[in-house]
Amino acid sequence: MIERADQLVLEFVSKVADAAHGRLRPEQRLDYVQRLRASVERARGGSEDARHVAKVIAGFGTPDDLIDREIRRLAAAEHAVQPTAHQAAQPVGEDDTAVFPVVVDDGEPRRGVPPEVADYRRPPPGVSHGRRIARERISRQADRPAPLTRLRRAAMAGGNPMATGGRDARTIFLNNRRETLALVLLVVAGLLVPFRLATVAIFPVPGIVWAAAALTLLSCQGWSFSDRLIGLAAPVVAYAVGGVLLGAARSEGGGVQAFMVSFHNVSGVLFILGTAAAVSWLAFRLLDPPP
Repeated sequence: MIERADQLVLEFVSKVADAAHGRLRPEQRLDYVQRLRASVERARGGSEDARHVAKVIAGFGTPDDLIDREIRRLAAAEHAVQPTAHQAAQPVGEDDTAVFPVVVDDGEPRRGVPPEVADYRRPPPGVSHGRRIARERISRQADRPAPLTRLRRAAMAGGNPMATGGRDARTIFLNNRRETLALVLLVVAGLLVPFRLATVAIFPVPGIVWAAAALTLLSCQGWSFSDRLIGLAAPVVAYAVGGVLLGAARSEGGGVQAFMVSFHNVSGVLFILGTAAAVSWLAFRLLDPPP
C-alpha cells in the first residue's frame, strides 16, 4: 500500500500528541497540536506528493524535540508574565484608584477605554488561527461557490470521515489514479457493447477493453482481493449465466439457432447491467472502505 500524504501528516501529529502526553496540560497539548498541524499544512503548500510531505515533516524535527521546545517556550512566557502578576497582587492604597482589566474577545479594544488602562486578553494562537481560516473559507465560498457542490456532498454522504480525512470524492479519486483508471475502463467496456464494432482477430472490442480493465483492477491496492473479484465477476456472470437463462426462456424450445439469437439479444444488455453494478460497488468501497 502506497502511503498517502495525508496519512503521513496525521501519523506525525499523532506521534507528537503522544509525546506531549504527561508533559503538557490537556489544553496546552490540544493548542500545540492544532498549531503544529496548521504549520505543517502551510509548509506542505497543498502538495499531495508523499515524498515531498515526508521531507517537510522531517524538517520539523522529532516529536520529543518539538515538545521540549514548546515546554521552554511556555516556561519563558510564564516567566515574562510573573512581574505583571506580582504588580497586580500588590494591595491598593487609599489614594490609589483600582482599575479592573477589560477582557475583550480577540484582543479588539473597547470603545472609550484608553490603551494604557485596558488589559486585552487574547485567545490562544491556535484558536485565533482557526478562526481566521474559517472566516477566509466562508468568505471564499460566498464569493465563488464551487461547482457541483451538492453532487460532491451527496457522493460523500455515506463516507467514513476517518478513512477519507474529510476530503470529497474528487480528491479520493485523484489520489487513487490506478483505481480510477480501472473504473473508467470498465465503464468504457460497457458503453461499447451497443456498438457493432469489428472484432480484433476473434475477440470483440468490449471484451478486449474488459480484459485491460481486469489487469488494471488486479494490480490495484485500494480494494481487497474479494472486492476485486466481485468487480471482475459481476459483468461476466451477468453476461454468461444471465444470458443463458434468459436466452433459454425466450427461445421457448425453438432449437439451438433460436437460443443463440435470444442469447445474443439479451447478453449485451446484461453485461452492461453487470458492469454498472461492479462499478457502483467498487466506487462505494473506494469512498467508504471497510475497517
